[in-house]
Amino acid sequence: MKFAMSYSCGKDSTLALHKMRAMGHAPVCLVVMVNESVERSYFHGADQAMLRAYEKALGIPMILCHATADTYQTAFEAGLAKARAMGAEAACFGDIDILSNRQWEEDRCLAAGLRPFFPLWQNSRKENVWELLSLGYQCQIKSINAVLLPKSLLGRSIDSETISIMQAADIDICGENGEYHTLVVDGPVFKTPLALQAGDILDFGDYAAIDLKLKEAAL
Repeated sequence: MKFAMSYSCGKDSTLALHKMRAMGHAPVCLVVMVNESVERSYFHGADQAMLRAYEKALGIPMILCHATADTYQTAFEAGLAKARAMGAEAACFGDIDILSNRQWEEDRCLAAGLRPFFPLWQNSRKENVWELLSLGYQCQIKSINAVLLPKSLLGRSIDSETISIMQAADIDICGENGEYHTLVVDGPVFKTPLALQAGDILDFGDYAAIDLKLKEAAL
C-alpha cells in the first residue's frame, strides 16, 4: 500500500514510518505542517534548511503545508489531497492513545479520500521509547516543559541517562503530553544521518527550546 506520512521530524512519527515500511508499505511523501509566521515545522521547530535535509536523508518527497492556527485544518487537508494525487491510498500518523487527536486526523483523511493508519495506537508509551532506542534511532531533545524538566536536557540525545532524569521528574517518558519534543537525526529509515549543532536556549514562558541547526558543512 502506498501511503503519506504525517511527519513532524520527531520520534513518534519516525517510529510509525519505520513500522509501516517494515510491514511492506511504501511511503510516497511526507506531509509536514509549517508555521508560516516563523517558517519552522509546528511543534518540533525544524527550519527550512533542516526540512530539506530531512527530505534528502529519508529519500522521500516532502509536502510542506504552510499554515497559521486559523488555516491549519484547511492547509493539512490540502497537503493530504496533494499526497493522494501522488498516489497515496492512506495517511499514517504517530498517535498513541489520545482519542481526540485521532478523531481529528480521521476526519481530515475522510475529507481527502484517504484511509487513516495508526501503527502505534494503544502501544505502551514507555515501550515505544525503548523500541526506538533498541532499533538504533538517535533522538535529540529540542524542547521541554521547563516546569517539569531541567534545561540541561536540551540538545541531549534520549538514552538511559536522560530517561532516568525524566523518570525522576515523574513524567511520561514518551512525552505524549507535551513534556518534551525531539528531532530524530539517524536510524534505520535514514539513508544518511543529520548533523546538528546546538545554538541558543530560548525561553517561552513555561517552555524552553534549543535552537538546533544543521552544521555548516552539511548546508
